[in-house]
Amino acid sequence: MNHEPVTLLRGWPADIAKMAAFLDRNLDFDKVDAALLKEKLFDDPMADPDLCLTAFAGEEVVGFLYGVRRSIRGQEFGYIKLMAVEKSQRRRKIGSMLYEEAEKLLLKNGATHIRWYDVPLNYLMPGIDPRYTPAYCFALKHGFKQFGESINMICDLEDKDFVTQSEEKVLTDKGVEVRRAEVADRPAISELLDTEWALWNNEVNMAMKDDPPSVHIALKNGKVLAFSVHNGNNKGTGWFGPMGTHSDLRGLGIGTILLKRCLKDMQAQGHKKAIIPWVAPVAFYSHYVDARVERVFWRMEKVVG
Repeated sequence: MNHEPVTLLRGWPADIAKMAAFLDRNLDFDKVDAALLKEKLFDDPMADPDLCLTAFAGEEVVGFLYGVRRSIRGQEFGYIKLMAVEKSQRRRKIGSMLYEEAEKLLLKNGATHIRWYDVPLNYLMPGIDPRYTPAYCFALKHGFKQFGESINMICDLEDKDFVTQSEEKVLTDKGVEVRRAEVADRPAISELLDTEWALWNNEVNMAMKDDPPSVHIALKNGKVLAFSVHNGNNKGTGWFGPMGTHSDLRGLGIGTILLKRCLKDMQAQGHKKAIIPWVAPVAFYSHYVDARVERVFWRMEKVVG
């Protein structure tokens, strides 16, 4: 064990690949590579290097924390998006040093609430997986309280048939068009998102960058009234979502069709499984695509202002 004094440095990691390897080594239930870490850092819509903290013992990286800010429905939130301490260096209060510095910085930036991992717009995991039991205990020690939970489901893609032509024909007869989104559709999709799902704009933006876009839509009278997305967060790792249907088109089976279109895309890209994160309608995904609950996350919050 390196017993040199621990110092903190603010700013982006000097070597993204090495930092990704550090996180991958110390997060036992999650995989992190350089591409994913770049997305979590630089593609965050409020990316701020001043909230990126690295702990060193001499020249050795022994801890890392990345915090972000969000303004949501009139409240100012701070989030711990990523955090890890080298396994051999734990119980040296390195985590406390990182967190306490991050809390000061988030307070300085106006945060009144701090949450752990479940960051809208861009996140690795939607809460603390209780299998990271020391992390859960650490959060409790630092004044966080559990206020809910999130669920990730998984859908096997191998040997599955996601064909939807006959269902789409029924919708066509009802004046509903279903197709892949095009770049020119982005303003119309934004108009729909702004009615109920404004927080999902960033994930849609990320999915629209793919060629072709990883977004499918349903239209009636030329107006976008439903959407589904994949590869909008944790790109390249097989994540589905978000998706939504305007109340005018609910009850027609459009959500199932859009879901299957995305899963068919992922299947064609070689993914063996699809991850469906932060799920509310568990029964929907279980019934229509035989998805099952894979992980549960505890959502933690601390009121600081």
